[in-house]
Amino acid sequence: MLSLNRRSALGLLGATAGSIILPRIAMGQATRPSVTIAVQKITINGTLDIWNEGSNVGERVFFPNLWEGLILRNWMGDQGPLPGLATEWTRIDDKTVELKLRQGVKFHNGDELTADDVVFSFSPERVFGSTQPAGGKTIFEADHKPTTVKELPATLPGNGRRLWPALAGVEAVDKYTVRFHNATPDVTIEGRLYAFGSQITNHRAWNEAEAYVDWARKPITTGPYMVGDFRPDVSLTLVAFDEYWGGRPPLAEIRFVEVPEVASRVNGLLSGEYDFACDLPPDQIATVQAASGLEVQGSTILNHRVSVFNIENPILRDPLVRRAMTHSIDRQAIIDALWGGQTVIPAGLQFPFYGDMFIKDWTVPEFNPELARDLLKQANYKGDAIPYRLLNNYYTNQTANAQIMVEMWKQVGLNVQIEMKENWGQIHDPAGVKGVRDWSAGGTFNDPVSGIVNQYGPNGEVQQKKDWTNTEANQMAAVMETSTDRAARKKAFARMLEICEREDPVYQVLHQNAVFTGMKSSLKWKAAPAFAMDFRASNWAS
Repeated sequence: MLSLNRRSALGLLGATAGSIILPRIAMGQATRPSVTIAVQKITINGTLDIWNEGSNVGERVFFPNLWEGLILRNWMGDQGPLPGLATEWTRIDDKTVELKLRQGVKFHNGDELTADDVVFSFSPERVFGSTQPAGGKTIFEADHKPTTVKELPATLPGNGRRLWPALAGVEAVDKYTVRFHNATPDVTIEGRLYAFGSQITNHRAWNEAEAYVDWARKPITTGPYMVGDFRPDVSLTLVAFDEYWGGRPPLAEIRFVEVPEVASRVNGLLSGEYDFACDLPPDQIATVQAASGLEVQGSTILNHRVSVFNIENPILRDPLVRRAMTHSIDRQAIIDALWGGQTVIPAGLQFPFYGDMFIKDWTVPEFNPELARDLLKQANYKGDAIPYRLLNNYYTNQTANAQIMVEMWKQVGLNVQIEMKENWGQIHDPAGVKGVRDWSAGGTFNDPVSGIVNQYGPNGEVQQKKDWTNTEANQMAAVMETSTDRAARKKAFARMLEICEREDPVYQVLHQNAVFTGMKSSLKWKAAPAFAMDFRASNWAS
Protein backbone atom coordinates (compact mmCIF):
# COMPACT_ATOMS: atom_id res chain seq x y z
CA MET A 1 0.00 0.00 0.00
CA LEU A 2 1.37 3.39 -0.93
CA SER A 3 1.65 5.65 2.09
CA LEU A 4 1.03 9.32 1.35
CA ASN A 5 1.48 12.17 3.80
CA ARG A 6 -0.98 14.93 2.92
CA ARG A 7 1.67 17.65 2.63
CA SER A 8 4.34 15.50 0.97
CA ALA A 9 1.79 14.13 -1.50
CA LEU A 10 0.98 17.63 -2.61
CA GLY A 11 4.37 19.27 -2.25
CA LEU A 12 3.37 21.65 -4.99
CA LEU A 13 0.74 24.09 -3.88
CA GLY A 14 3.19 26.48 -2.22
CA ALA A 15 1.75 28.91 0.31
CA THR A 16 -1.92 28.27 0.99
CA ALA A 17 -4.56 30.91 0.68
CA GLY A 18 -5.17 30.57 4.39
CA SER A 19 -1.81 32.16 5.16
CA ILE A 20 -3.05 35.57 3.96
CA ILE A 21 -5.83 37.19 5.95
CA LEU A 22 -7.24 40.43 4.58
CA PRO A 23 -9.83 42.72 6.19
CA ARG A 24 -13.41 42.07 5.20
CA ILE A 25 -15.85 44.66 3.96
CA ALA A 26 -19.52 44.34 4.92
CA MET A 27 -21.99 44.07 2.04
CA GLY A 28 -24.61 46.79 1.84
CA GLN A 29 -28.15 45.72 2.60
CA ALA A 30 -30.10 46.70 -0.49
CA THR A 31 -33.77 45.88 -0.87
CA ARG A 32 -32.81 43.44 -3.57
CA PRO A 33 -29.11 42.57 -3.25
CA SER A 34 -26.56 41.75 -5.90
CA VAL A 35 -23.88 39.09 -5.48
CA THR A 36 -20.41 38.53 -6.88
CA ILE A 37 -19.25 34.95 -7.37
CA ALA A 38 -15.60 34.00 -7.93
CA VAL A 39 -15.37 31.01 -10.26
CA GLN A 40 -12.44 29.11 -11.70
CA LYS A 41 -13.83 29.47 -15.24
CA ILE A 42 -17.02 30.92 -16.71
CA THR A 43 -17.28 29.08 -20.04
CA ILE A 44 -14.94 26.99 -22.18
CA ASN A 45 -15.55 28.40 -25.65
CA GLY A 46 -16.47 31.99 -24.89
CA THR A 47 -20.21 31.70 -25.54
CA LEU A 48 -23.41 31.19 -23.53
CA ASP A 49 -24.80 28.54 -25.90
CA ILE A 50 -25.72 25.36 -24.03
CA TRP A 51 -24.84 23.22 -27.06
CA ASN A 52 -21.41 24.83 -27.36
CA GLU A 53 -20.62 24.85 -23.64
CA GLY A 54 -21.44 21.41 -22.26
CA SER A 55 -19.16 21.60 -19.23
CA ASN A 56 -19.06 21.66 -15.44
CA VAL A 57 -18.40 25.39 -15.47
CA GLY A 58 -21.25 25.92 -17.92
CA GLU A 59 -23.68 24.09 -15.61
CA ARG A 60 -22.80 26.52 -12.83
CA VAL A 61 -23.62 29.71 -14.75
CA PHE A 62 -26.47 28.40 -16.91
CA PHE A 63 -28.77 26.52 -14.53
CA PRO A 64 -31.31 27.18 -13.31
CA ASN A 65 -30.83 30.93 -13.60
CA LEU A 66 -30.53 31.57 -17.35
CA TRP A 67 -31.61 28.53 -19.38
CA GLU A 68 -34.78 26.48 -18.88
CA GLY A 69 -36.24 23.41 -20.53
CA LEU A 70 -39.69 21.96 -21.02
CA ILE A 71 -38.90 19.66 -18.10
CA LEU A 72 -36.72 20.98 -15.30
CA ARG A 73 -34.16 19.16 -13.18
CA ASN A 74 -34.86 19.17 -9.45
CA TRP A 75 -31.55 20.84 -8.60
CA MET A 76 -32.23 21.20 -4.88
CA GLY A 77 -33.70 17.73 -4.45
CA ASP A 78 -33.33 14.30 -6.00
CA GLN A 79 -32.20 15.70 -9.37
CA GLY A 80 -35.24 14.14 -11.01
CA PRO A 81 -37.79 15.73 -13.41
CA LEU A 82 -40.16 18.59 -12.58
CA PRO A 83 -42.66 20.52 -14.74
CA GLY A 84 -40.98 23.49 -16.36
CA LEU A 85 -41.89 25.27 -19.57
CA ALA A 86 -44.21 22.30 -20.07
CA THR A 87 -46.85 21.60 -17.44
CA GLU A 88 -47.43 17.98 -18.45
CA TRP A 89 -46.19 15.31 -20.84
CA THR A 90 -47.70 12.12 -22.19
CA ARG A 91 -46.30 9.06 -23.98
CA ILE A 92 -48.02 8.57 -27.33
CA ASP A 93 -45.95 5.49 -28.19
CA ASP A 94 -42.38 4.17 -27.83
CA LYS A 95 -41.10 6.87 -30.17
CA THR A 96 -43.30 9.86 -29.33
CA VAL A 97 -43.86 12.18 -26.36
CA GLU A 98 -46.41 15.01 -26.33
CA LEU A 99 -46.00 18.05 -24.07
CA LYS A 100 -48.36 20.87 -23.11
CA LEU A 101 -46.59 24.23 -22.86
CA ARG A 102 -47.03 26.54 -19.91
CA GLN A 103 -49.05 29.49 -21.22
CA GLY A 104 -48.04 33.08 -20.60
CA VAL A 105 -44.29 32.40 -20.28
CA LYS A 106 -42.25 35.39 -21.46
CA PHE A 107 -38.82 35.42 -23.07
CA HIS A 108 -36.36 38.11 -22.07
CA ASN A 109 -37.32 40.11 -25.18
CA GLY A 110 -41.00 40.10 -24.22
CA ASP A 111 -42.14 37.41 -26.69
CA GLU A 112 -44.48 34.72 -25.45
CA LEU A 113 -43.18 31.15 -25.54
CA THR A 114 -44.97 29.11 -28.21
CA ALA A 115 -44.56 25.81 -30.00
CA ASP A 116 -42.61 27.57 -32.76
CA ASP A 117 -39.79 28.36 -30.32
CA VAL A 118 -39.63 24.73 -29.22
CA VAL A 119 -39.56 23.43 -32.80
CA PHE A 120 -36.79 25.89 -33.60
CA SER A 121 -34.76 24.97 -30.50
CA PHE A 122 -34.43 21.39 -31.79
CA SER A 123 -34.13 22.21 -35.49
CA PRO A 124 -31.34 21.50 -37.98
CA GLU A 125 -30.79 25.25 -38.23
CA ARG A 126 -30.28 25.66 -34.50
CA VAL A 127 -28.22 22.60 -33.65
CA PHE A 128 -28.40 19.43 -35.78
CA GLY A 129 -27.18 20.78 -39.13
CA SER A 130 -27.23 18.16 -41.86
CA THR A 131 -26.94 15.20 -39.49
CA GLN A 132 -29.59 12.53 -39.71
CA PRO A 133 -31.13 10.63 -36.79
CA ALA A 134 -29.96 7.09 -36.11
CA GLY A 135 -32.38 4.66 -37.67
CA GLY A 136 -34.27 7.16 -39.79
CA LYS A 137 -34.46 10.55 -41.46
CA THR A 138 -35.25 14.07 -40.30
CA ILE A 139 -38.93 14.98 -40.59
CA PHE A 140 -40.87 18.27 -40.64
CA GLU A 141 -38.09 20.11 -42.47
CA ALA A 142 -40.70 21.48 -44.87
CA ASP A 143 -42.52 23.04 -41.90
CA HIS A 144 -39.41 24.83 -40.69
CA LYS A 145 -37.75 26.93 -43.35
CA PRO A 146 -34.87 28.99 -41.95
CA THR A 147 -35.31 32.71 -42.41
CA THR A 148 -31.60 33.19 -41.79
CA VAL A 149 -28.58 30.98 -42.25
CA LYS A 150 -25.87 31.14 -39.61
CA GLU A 151 -22.52 29.39 -39.64
CA LEU A 152 -22.57 27.10 -36.63
CA PRO A 153 -19.49 25.87 -34.78
CA ALA A 154 -18.44 22.59 -36.35
CA THR A 155 -18.96 20.69 -33.10
CA LEU A 156 -22.60 21.68 -32.56
CA PRO A 157 -24.32 18.99 -34.69
CA GLY A 158 -22.17 16.32 -33.04
CA ASN A 159 -23.00 17.65 -29.59
CA GLY A 160 -26.69 17.60 -30.49
CA ARG A 161 -26.57 14.00 -31.68
CA ARG A 162 -24.69 13.00 -28.53
CA LEU A 163 -27.83 13.70 -26.50
CA TRP A 164 -30.45 13.17 -29.24
CA PRO A 165 -29.04 10.47 -31.56
CA ALA A 166 -32.43 9.47 -32.96
CA LEU A 167 -34.56 12.61 -32.70
CA ALA A 168 -36.28 12.96 -36.06
CA GLY A 169 -38.05 16.23 -35.33
CA VAL A 170 -40.43 18.22 -33.17
CA GLU A 171 -43.99 18.82 -34.31
CA ALA A 172 -46.08 21.85 -33.39
CA VAL A 173 -49.51 20.34 -32.79
CA ASP A 174 -50.94 23.73 -31.89
CA LYS A 175 -49.67 26.95 -30.32
CA TYR A 176 -49.12 25.33 -26.91
CA THR A 177 -48.62 21.64 -27.76
CA VAL A 178 -45.57 19.89 -29.19
CA ARG A 179 -44.66 16.33 -30.01
CA PHE A 180 -41.14 14.91 -30.00
CA HIS A 181 -40.73 12.21 -32.64
CA ASN A 182 -37.89 9.72 -32.46
CA ALA A 183 -36.77 7.56 -35.37
CA THR A 184 -36.29 4.61 -32.98
CA PRO A 185 -37.95 3.51 -29.73
CA ASP A 186 -36.50 5.29 -26.70
CA VAL A 187 -37.65 4.96 -23.09
CA THR A 188 -35.46 7.93 -22.08
CA ILE A 189 -36.98 10.78 -24.13
CA GLU A 190 -38.39 12.41 -20.99
CA GLY A 191 -34.96 12.27 -19.36
CA ARG A 192 -33.27 13.80 -22.38
CA LEU A 193 -35.74 16.70 -22.13
CA TYR A 194 -34.21 17.86 -18.83
CA ALA A 195 -30.59 17.07 -19.68
CA PHE A 196 -27.95 19.72 -20.40
CA GLY A 197 -28.69 20.95 -23.95
CA SER A 198 -32.45 20.56 -24.19
CA GLN A 199 -33.28 24.08 -23.04
CA ILE A 200 -35.41 26.48 -25.09
CA THR A 201 -34.43 29.72 -26.83
CA ASN A 202 -36.36 32.42 -28.66
CA HIS A 203 -36.75 31.98 -32.41
CA ARG A 204 -37.09 35.66 -33.28
CA ALA A 205 -33.90 36.61 -31.42
CA TRP A 206 -31.96 34.05 -33.46
CA ASN A 207 -33.31 35.45 -36.71
CA GLU A 208 -32.43 39.02 -35.73
CA ALA A 209 -28.84 38.27 -34.73
CA GLU A 210 -26.37 39.07 -37.51
CA ALA A 211 -24.06 36.17 -36.71
CA TYR A 212 -23.97 33.10 -34.49
CA VAL A 213 -21.49 34.63 -32.05
CA ASP A 214 -23.72 37.70 -31.58
CA TRP A 215 -26.61 35.48 -30.56
CA ALA A 216 -24.46 33.05 -28.55
CA ARG A 217 -23.05 35.76 -26.29
CA LYS A 218 -26.51 37.06 -25.40
CA PRO A 219 -29.07 34.30 -25.96
CA ILE A 220 -32.70 35.16 -25.26
CA THR A 221 -34.19 32.62 -22.88
CA THR A 222 -36.94 32.36 -20.23
CA GLY A 223 -34.96 32.08 -16.98
CA PRO A 224 -35.28 34.28 -13.88
CA TYR A 225 -32.15 36.19 -14.91
CA MET A 226 -31.07 37.50 -18.31
CA VAL A 227 -27.69 38.43 -19.76
CA GLY A 228 -26.64 41.95 -18.84
CA ASP A 229 -22.99 41.90 -19.79
CA PHE A 230 -20.68 39.10 -20.91
CA ARG A 231 -16.94 39.47 -21.27
CA PRO A 232 -15.48 36.07 -22.21
CA ASP A 233 -12.73 34.89 -19.85
CA VAL A 234 -13.42 37.87 -17.56
CA SER A 235 -16.97 38.16 -16.23
CA LEU A 236 -20.66 37.45 -16.78
CA THR A 237 -23.41 39.61 -15.29
CA LEU A 238 -26.96 38.30 -15.13
CA VAL A 239 -29.73 40.75 -14.22
CA ALA A 240 -33.19 40.08 -12.81
CA PHE A 241 -36.00 39.39 -15.29
CA ASP A 242 -39.05 40.64 -13.44
CA GLU A 243 -41.56 39.09 -15.84
CA TYR A 244 -40.27 35.61 -15.00
CA TRP A 245 -43.12 33.11 -14.93
CA GLY A 246 -41.88 31.67 -11.63
CA GLY A 247 -42.07 34.96 -9.72
CA ARG A 248 -39.87 37.98 -9.09
CA PRO A 249 -36.18 37.00 -8.82
CA PRO A 250 -34.70 37.74 -5.38
CA LEU A 251 -31.43 39.29 -6.64
CA ALA A 252 -30.87 42.43 -8.68
CA GLU A 253 -27.89 40.89 -10.42
CA ILE A 254 -25.50 37.96 -10.28
CA ARG A 255 -21.92 38.68 -11.33
CA PHE A 256 -19.61 35.76 -12.07
CA VAL A 257 -15.94 36.74 -12.08
CA GLU A 258 -13.25 34.48 -13.50
CA VAL A 259 -10.56 33.92 -10.85
CA PRO A 260 -8.44 30.90 -11.84
CA GLU A 261 -6.26 30.68 -8.70
CA VAL A 262 -7.71 29.15 -5.53
CA ALA A 263 -5.73 31.53 -3.32
CA SER A 264 -7.19 34.57 -5.06
CA ARG A 265 -10.76 33.24 -4.75
CA VAL A 266 -10.30 32.55 -1.05
CA ASN A 267 -8.62 35.85 -0.29
CA GLY A 268 -11.31 37.75 -2.20
CA LEU A 269 -13.95 36.02 -0.09
CA LEU A 270 -12.06 36.79 3.12
CA SER A 271 -11.68 40.46 2.18
CA GLY A 272 -15.34 40.88 1.24
CA GLU A 273 -14.62 41.40 -2.45
CA TYR A 274 -16.62 38.26 -3.32
CA ASP A 275 -19.82 36.94 -1.79
CA PHE A 276 -19.12 33.40 -2.99
CA ALA A 277 -15.93 31.51 -3.84
CA CYS A 278 -16.45 28.29 -5.80
CA ASP A 279 -14.46 25.07 -6.15
CA LEU A 280 -12.64 25.20 -2.84
CA PRO A 281 -10.27 22.30 -2.20
CA PRO A 282 -10.92 20.64 1.17
CA ASP A 283 -7.69 22.00 2.67
CA GLN A 284 -9.15 25.53 2.42
CA ILE A 285 -12.43 24.75 4.18
CA ALA A 286 -11.08 25.34 7.71
CA THR A 287 -9.59 28.70 6.68
CA VAL A 288 -12.92 29.96 5.40
CA GLN A 289 -14.97 28.53 8.25
CA ALA A 290 -12.65 30.15 10.80
CA ALA A 291 -13.40 33.62 9.42
CA SER A 292 -16.24 35.55 11.01
CA GLY A 293 -19.40 35.64 8.93
CA LEU A 294 -18.34 32.98 6.43
CA GLU A 295 -19.30 29.36 5.91
CA VAL A 296 -18.67 26.53 3.46
CA GLN A 297 -21.36 24.44 1.85
CA GLY A 298 -20.79 21.39 -0.27
CA SER A 299 -21.30 17.71 -0.92
CA THR A 300 -20.62 14.95 -3.37
CA ILE A 301 -22.48 15.45 -6.66
CA LEU A 302 -23.68 13.38 -9.61
CA ASN A 303 -20.31 13.56 -11.33
CA HIS A 304 -17.19 11.39 -11.20
CA ARG A 305 -13.58 12.30 -11.86
CA VAL A 306 -12.03 10.03 -14.47
CA SER A 307 -8.93 9.56 -16.59
CA VAL A 308 -9.40 8.78 -20.29
CA PHE A 309 -7.05 6.68 -22.45
CA ASN A 310 -6.25 7.21 -26.12
CA ILE A 311 -5.68 3.92 -27.97
CA GLU A 312 -4.15 5.57 -31.01
CA ASN A 313 -1.11 5.71 -28.78
CA PRO A 314 0.87 2.57 -29.76
CA ILE A 315 1.58 1.71 -26.11
CA LEU A 316 -1.99 2.17 -24.90
CA ARG A 317 -3.34 0.23 -27.87
CA ASP A 318 -2.69 -2.87 -25.76
CA PRO A 319 -5.54 -3.20 -23.23
CA LEU A 320 -3.16 -4.98 -20.84
CA VAL A 321 -1.26 -1.73 -20.35
CA ARG A 322 -4.46 0.20 -19.71
CA ARG A 323 -5.64 -2.49 -17.31
CA ALA A 324 -2.32 -2.20 -15.48
CA MET A 325 -2.83 1.53 -15.15
CA THR A 326 -6.28 1.04 -13.59
CA HIS A 327 -4.88 -1.42 -11.01
CA SER A 328 -1.98 0.90 -10.10
CA ILE A 329 -4.10 3.65 -8.56
CA ASP A 330 -4.76 3.70 -4.82
CA ARG A 331 -7.95 5.71 -4.99
CA GLN A 332 -8.50 5.78 -1.23
CA ALA A 333 -5.02 7.21 -0.66
CA ILE A 334 -5.86 10.04 -3.07
CA ILE A 335 -9.15 10.71 -1.28
CA ASP A 336 -7.39 10.77 2.08
CA ALA A 337 -4.51 12.97 0.89
CA LEU A 338 -6.38 15.50 -1.23
CA TRP A 339 -10.00 15.36 -0.12
CA GLY A 340 -9.76 14.78 3.62
CA GLY A 341 -12.05 11.81 3.24
CA GLN A 342 -14.89 14.05 2.04
CA THR A 343 -15.71 12.03 -1.04
CA VAL A 344 -15.95 8.33 -1.94
CA ILE A 345 -14.92 5.73 -4.48
CA PRO A 346 -18.10 5.09 -6.48
CA ALA A 347 -19.37 1.85 -8.00
CA GLY A 348 -17.89 2.64 -11.40
CA LEU A 349 -19.46 5.07 -13.83
CA GLN A 350 -22.99 4.96 -12.42
CA PHE A 351 -25.16 6.69 -9.84
CA PRO A 352 -27.77 5.37 -7.36
CA PHE A 353 -30.44 7.65 -8.86
CA TYR A 354 -30.47 5.24 -11.82
CA GLY A 355 -32.89 3.24 -9.65
CA ASP A 356 -33.38 -0.33 -10.84
CA MET A 357 -30.81 0.20 -13.61
CA PHE A 358 -28.04 0.57 -11.00
CA ILE A 359 -25.63 -2.39 -10.98
CA LYS A 360 -25.36 -3.01 -7.24
CA ASP A 361 -22.46 -5.45 -7.10
CA TRP A 362 -20.12 -3.45 -9.37
CA THR A 363 -16.76 -2.09 -8.18
CA VAL A 364 -13.88 -0.19 -9.77
CA PRO A 365 -10.72 -2.20 -10.54
CA GLU A 366 -8.95 -3.04 -7.27
CA PHE A 367 -5.68 -1.41 -6.25
CA ASN A 368 -3.28 -4.29 -6.91
CA PRO A 369 0.32 -3.31 -7.82
CA GLU A 370 1.43 -6.92 -8.24
CA LEU A 371 -1.34 -7.59 -10.76
CA ALA A 372 -0.39 -4.37 -12.55
CA ARG A 373 3.26 -5.47 -12.84
CA ASP A 374 2.18 -8.88 -14.15
CA LEU A 375 -0.07 -7.28 -16.79
CA LEU A 376 2.81 -5.06 -17.93
CA LYS A 377 5.03 -8.12 -18.18
CA GLN A 378 2.41 -9.89 -20.31
CA ALA A 379 2.22 -6.78 -22.52
CA ASN A 380 6.03 -6.77 -22.90
CA TYR A 381 6.05 -3.13 -21.83
CA LYS A 382 9.60 -1.72 -21.99
CA GLY A 383 9.18 1.57 -20.16
CA ASP A 384 8.27 3.75 -23.13
CA ALA A 385 6.91 7.17 -22.18
CA ILE A 386 3.15 7.69 -22.05
CA PRO A 387 2.13 11.38 -22.33
CA TYR A 388 -0.36 12.81 -19.85
CA ARG A 389 -1.90 16.06 -21.15
CA LEU A 390 -2.84 18.11 -18.11
CA LEU A 391 -4.63 21.38 -17.32
CA ASN A 392 -3.67 23.42 -14.28
CA ASN A 393 -6.52 22.74 -11.85
CA TYR A 394 -9.51 23.05 -14.14
CA TYR A 395 -10.76 20.34 -11.79
CA THR A 396 -10.30 20.81 -8.05
CA ASN A 397 -6.95 19.32 -6.98
CA GLN A 398 -6.29 18.30 -10.59
CA THR A 399 -2.54 18.99 -10.68
CA ALA A 400 -1.85 17.39 -7.32
CA ASN A 401 -3.97 14.38 -8.27
CA ALA A 402 -2.02 13.95 -11.51
CA GLN A 403 1.33 14.13 -9.78
CA ILE A 404 0.28 11.51 -7.25
CA MET A 405 -1.00 9.17 -9.98
CA VAL A 406 2.23 9.55 -11.95
CA GLU A 407 4.14 8.41 -8.86
CA MET A 408 1.76 5.48 -8.37
CA TRP A 409 2.22 4.44 -11.99
CA LYS A 410 6.00 4.79 -11.58
CA GLN A 411 5.95 2.34 -8.66
CA VAL A 412 4.73 -0.45 -10.94
CA GLY A 413 7.11 0.45 -13.78
CA LEU A 414 4.93 2.77 -15.90
CA ASN A 415 6.64 5.81 -17.37
CA VAL A 416 3.90 8.48 -17.55
CA GLN A 417 5.07 11.99 -18.43
CA ILE A 418 2.99 15.08 -17.65
CA GLU A 419 2.58 17.63 -20.45
CA MET A 420 1.03 20.86 -19.13
CA LYS A 421 -1.51 22.48 -21.48
CA GLU A 422 -3.28 25.84 -21.36
CA ASN A 423 -6.75 24.93 -22.60
CA TRP A 424 -9.02 22.15 -23.82
CA GLY A 425 -8.10 22.82 -27.44
CA GLN A 426 -4.53 21.84 -26.65
CA ILE A 427 -5.70 18.79 -24.69
CA HIS A 428 -7.63 17.49 -27.71
CA ASP A 429 -5.20 18.69 -30.40
CA PRO A 430 -4.76 15.72 -32.79
CA ALA A 431 -1.20 16.83 -33.53
CA GLY A 432 1.42 14.91 -31.59
CA VAL A 433 1.02 11.79 -29.51
CA LYS A 434 -1.87 11.54 -27.09
CA GLY A 435 -1.95 9.26 -24.09
CA VAL A 436 -3.92 10.04 -20.93
CA ARG A 437 -6.13 13.03 -20.12
CA ASP A 438 -8.43 14.10 -17.33
CA TRP A 439 -12.18 14.39 -17.59
CA SER A 440 -15.31 14.10 -15.50
CA ALA A 441 -18.43 12.09 -16.19
CA GLY A 442 -21.88 12.95 -14.91
CA GLY A 443 -25.44 11.72 -14.92
CA THR A 444 -27.59 14.43 -16.43
CA PHE A 445 -30.77 12.38 -16.02
CA ASN A 446 -31.71 9.23 -14.19
CA ASP A 447 -30.64 6.58 -16.68
CA PRO A 448 -27.16 5.23 -17.63
CA VAL A 449 -27.71 6.43 -21.19
CA SER A 450 -27.00 9.92 -19.82
CA GLY A 451 -23.54 8.90 -18.66
CA ILE A 452 -21.67 6.00 -20.18
CA VAL A 453 -23.52 6.02 -23.53
CA ASN A 454 -23.63 9.79 -23.88
CA GLN A 455 -19.88 10.14 -23.28
CA TYR A 456 -18.38 6.83 -24.41
CA GLY A 457 -20.92 5.45 -26.87
CA PRO A 458 -20.72 5.79 -30.67
CA ASN A 459 -21.94 9.42 -30.58
CA GLY A 460 -19.94 10.35 -27.48
CA GLU A 461 -17.04 12.78 -27.37
CA VAL A 462 -14.47 10.05 -26.78
CA GLN A 463 -15.30 8.23 -30.01
CA GLN A 464 -15.85 11.44 -31.94
CA LYS A 465 -12.33 12.50 -30.98
CA LYS A 466 -11.00 9.04 -31.90
CA ASP A 467 -9.69 8.27 -28.41
CA TRP A 468 -11.19 4.80 -28.31
CA THR A 469 -13.81 2.53 -29.85
CA ASN A 470 -15.15 -0.94 -29.19
CA THR A 471 -17.62 -2.77 -31.43
CA GLU A 472 -19.38 -4.73 -28.68
CA ALA A 473 -19.65 -1.69 -26.42
CA ASN A 474 -21.35 0.16 -29.27
CA GLN A 475 -23.77 -2.73 -29.71
CA MET A 476 -24.62 -2.55 -26.00
CA ALA A 477 -25.10 1.21 -26.30
CA ALA A 478 -27.60 0.62 -29.11
CA VAL A 479 -29.58 -1.79 -26.91
CA MET A 480 -29.67 0.77 -24.11
CA GLU A 481 -30.84 3.50 -26.47
CA THR A 482 -33.48 1.58 -28.41
CA SER A 483 -34.74 -1.35 -26.35
CA THR A 484 -37.94 -1.07 -24.33
CA ASP A 485 -37.09 -4.21 -22.32
CA ARG A 486 -35.69 -2.99 -18.98
CA ALA A 487 -34.01 -6.30 -18.20
CA ALA A 488 -32.26 -6.31 -21.57
CA ARG A 489 -31.21 -2.70 -21.09
CA LYS A 490 -29.77 -3.43 -17.63
CA LYS A 491 -27.88 -6.46 -18.94
CA ALA A 492 -26.44 -4.32 -21.74
CA PHE A 493 -25.39 -1.65 -19.23
CA ALA A 494 -23.62 -4.20 -17.05
CA ARG A 495 -21.78 -5.55 -20.08
CA MET A 496 -20.80 -2.04 -21.22
CA LEU A 497 -19.37 -1.31 -17.77
CA GLU A 498 -17.36 -4.52 -17.94
CA ILE A 499 -15.91 -3.64 -21.33
CA CYS A 500 -15.22 0.04 -20.63
CA GLU A 501 -13.74 -0.36 -17.15
CA ARG A 502 -12.14 -3.83 -17.09
CA GLU A 503 -11.69 -5.62 -20.40
CA ASP A 504 -10.81 -2.82 -22.81
CA PRO A 505 -10.57 0.22 -20.51
CA VAL A 506 -11.44 3.56 -22.03
CA TYR A 507 -11.42 5.34 -18.67
CA GLN A 508 -10.68 4.80 -15.01
CA VAL A 509 -13.01 6.20 -12.37
CA LEU A 510 -11.03 7.89 -9.59
CA HIS A 511 -13.60 9.24 -7.13
CA GLN A 512 -16.98 10.90 -6.95
CA ASN A 513 -16.69 14.62 -7.49
CA ALA A 514 -17.42 16.93 -4.58
CA VAL A 515 -18.11 20.66 -4.72
CA PHE A 516 -17.38 23.09 -1.88
CA THR A 517 -18.45 26.74 -1.97
CA GLY A 518 -17.38 29.43 0.48
CA MET A 519 -19.97 32.15 1.12
CA LYS A 520 -21.21 34.88 3.41
CA SER A 521 -23.42 33.26 6.03
CA SER A 522 -25.81 36.20 6.02
CA LEU A 523 -27.02 35.33 2.53
CA LYS A 524 -29.08 32.32 3.69
CA TRP A 525 -28.49 30.42 0.44
CA LYS A 526 -28.28 26.65 0.06
CA ALA A 527 -25.95 24.76 -2.27
CA ALA A 528 -27.41 22.13 -4.57
CA PRO A 529 -25.74 18.69 -4.85
CA ALA A 530 -24.49 19.82 -8.26
CA PHE A 531 -22.25 22.38 -9.95
CA ALA A 532 -25.37 24.48 -10.60
CA MET A 533 -26.08 27.45 -8.31
CA ASP A 534 -29.79 28.08 -7.76
CA PHE A 535 -30.70 31.75 -7.21
CA ARG A 536 -34.44 31.46 -7.63
CA ALA A 537 -36.74 32.85 -4.93
CA SER A 538 -37.38 29.38 -3.47
CA ASN A 539 -33.67 29.08 -2.58
CA TRP A 540 -33.02 32.56 -1.22
CA ALA A 541 -33.99 33.73 2.25
CA SER A 542 -31.74 36.75 2.75
